[in-house]
Amino acid sequence: MALRLGDEAPNFTAETTEGNVNFHEWLGSGWGILFSHPKDFTPVCTTELGYMARIKSEFEKRGVKVIAISVDPLESHRGWTNDINETQHCTVNFPMIADPEKKVAMLYDMIHPNAADNMTVRSVFVIGPDKKIKLMITYPASCGRNFDELLRVVESRTRPPAAATSMNCCGSWTPCSSRPSTRSRRRSTGRTDRIASSSRR
Repeated sequence: MALRLGDEAPNFTAETTEGNVNFHEWLGSGWGILFSHPKDFTPVCTTELGYMARIKSEFEKRGVKVIAISVDPLESHRGWTNDINETQHCTVNFPMIADPEKKVAMLYDMIHPNAADNMTVRSVFVIGPDKKIKLMITYPASCGRNFDELLRVVESRTRPPAAATSMNCCGSWTPCSSRPSTRSRRRSTGRTDRIASSSRR
């Protein structure tokens, strides 16, 4: 069965570049991002992981852990990490799951046979402290992800309790944007003309 928002994120144990992990234990009581990449040593994936390494501190400020996965073996990950650090001028500072048997990839439906049956698509799962899936995004292998967008969504969910539980974020909302003005809200609901008319009386 396909995973849906609100489902519990499947638990697993796996080998990573930072040792063996039990996913739920690794998450602990905080938030987490699990994201897959199609193949080690490929240009788009290299830029993605490099960018994530450079902004990981922003996720950490919000109590969010980051972990990557592909179906490549552990030794490939280790060699590729050096390549990412050198070419992207960063230090990869999060674990990468080695999943050559595709167990985790299949558990999270990261392999889409009509796209490619031998590697993962670019999947992202944001998981809350309750181990429930809060966000899912899937990109094709040809298009790198916008990690600033992931940060925006995480910010909308991890702000102080009142905001995180009850705030609805409008289109193109950013953490530094203010609420729409009263005039804008009236215009969006189609009430501007009636309000303007009554104000002239």
